[in-house]
Amino acid sequence: MWSHRFIAPTAAFLAALWILAAAPESDSFRFVLLGDRTGETVPGVYERVWKEVAAENPAFVLSVGDSIQGLNDATAEAQWSDLEGMLGAWKKFPLYLAAGNHDIWSQRSEQLFRQHSGHPPHYSFDYRNAHFTILDNSRSDEFSPAELTFLEQDLEQHQSSSPKFIVSHRPSWIVRAIVGDGAFPLHRIAKKYGARYVIAGHIHEMLHAELEGLDYISMASSGGHLRASGKYTDGWFFGYAAVDVSANDTSFDIHELGAPYGQSRTSTLNDWGPAGFRQTR
Repeated sequence: MWSHRFIAPTAAFLAALWILAAAPESDSFRFVLLGDRTGETVPGVYERVWKEVAAENPAFVLSVGDSIQGLNDATAEAQWSDLEGMLGAWKKFPLYLAAGNHDIWSQRSEQLFRQHSGHPPHYSFDYRNAHFTILDNSRSDEFSPAELTFLEQDLEQHQSSSPKFIVSHRPSWIVRAIVGDGAFPLHRIAKKYGARYVIAGHIHEMLHAELEGLDYISMASSGGHLRASGKYTDGWFFGYAAVDVSANDTSFDIHELGAPYGQSRTSTLNDWGPAGFRQTR
């Protein structure tokens, strides 16, 4: 006959349980960065990206914008509804959107972005010790004075947060970051308040420039068409970035999709430079 006895827990066992329960939550976490979904969308890519993202089990997902094809007030609401239906399988992962030029182009489209994203065009949020500032340059290549004021006030209020990420859709900084010219307002503000990463999309190309302690990152596409040479080494591929943040370090794993959309290559942020993949060509 099967039998069992209840064994009273020892004092040492109870003490170990108490220590585990009282231990502070780790500051380490993973999030995922997505590039543009639209802009002459390639069917199937965005859905494949999300399947791989789910396997990363991120704390949240952050997109650089162009979530719908947009540009037409009459069809925009249906496109947002279609996107929400597509994302239903992965709704357990919080999704933060930057506003792209395909998302906001008019007063009505801004209303829809607010409604469906759950955020205004610019906003910020914290996760553990990290801080994220999401800026809006959906309707202009440059940042307006109001956006720069919001950025400075936001970073000033979060000086103790680390690391700090600044995210927008258009990489208005790209030429100056590549040539090493730090004399532009966003860079001065970011440097003053200790921001570490400036991230955008829009051009669908993976590029990386380092300027006075800041990393400027242009994200590869997560669904929008590939341009120019279409070569991986030039930064043209479909994928996403898994970002691991800890108390002392932040690392980026840049993932290319597998067949039929790519070759499943994985790289680090430092593998990329202002002209694409760092290699002898």
